[in-house]
Amino acid sequence: MSSSAYTLSVVENLQEAKKKSGKSFNQIASETGLTNVYVAQLLRRQAQLKPDTAPKLRAALPGLTDDHIEHMMRPPFRSYDPDLTQEPAIYRLHEATMHFGESIKEIINEEFGDGIMSAIDFYCSVDKVKGVDGKDRVVVTFDGKYLPYTEQ
Repeated sequence: MSSSAYTLSVVENLQEAKKKSGKSFNQIASETGLTNVYVAQLLRRQAQLKPDTAPKLRAALPGLTDDHIEHMMRPPFRSYDPDLTQEPAIYRLHEATMHFGESIKEIINEEFGDGIMSAIDFYCSVDKVKGVDGKDRVVVTFDGKYLPYTEQ
């Protein structure tokens, strides 16, 4: 079995453990002290499970095996399938960053100087709130460390 096929198999098993638990990403996040997005990243093998968090995740998802935990503690190969951009929810996220990106960049530069937001020292969460019109709204929070460009 190829490395990518093995990882896909592990991801399917991790997703199945979540499904069998009957818990949402928010519930697992609450039990582990992680963000809901980080929990999803762990279960897709897009983030590394740290030793201090492993017992909490195992308690939250009793269906995880020793092999699952061991695999999750290895550094992942972070990647994505380019076809994902065809998925409407993901496409809309791209659309939002493309539409608002220049303005966000200008505000970052105005508030912080010449630099960027880290995607490594980074927290991300998705929340559901009621809008002023009473309709459900999606709140995506990107919380990244500011990294200034250096003069060389």
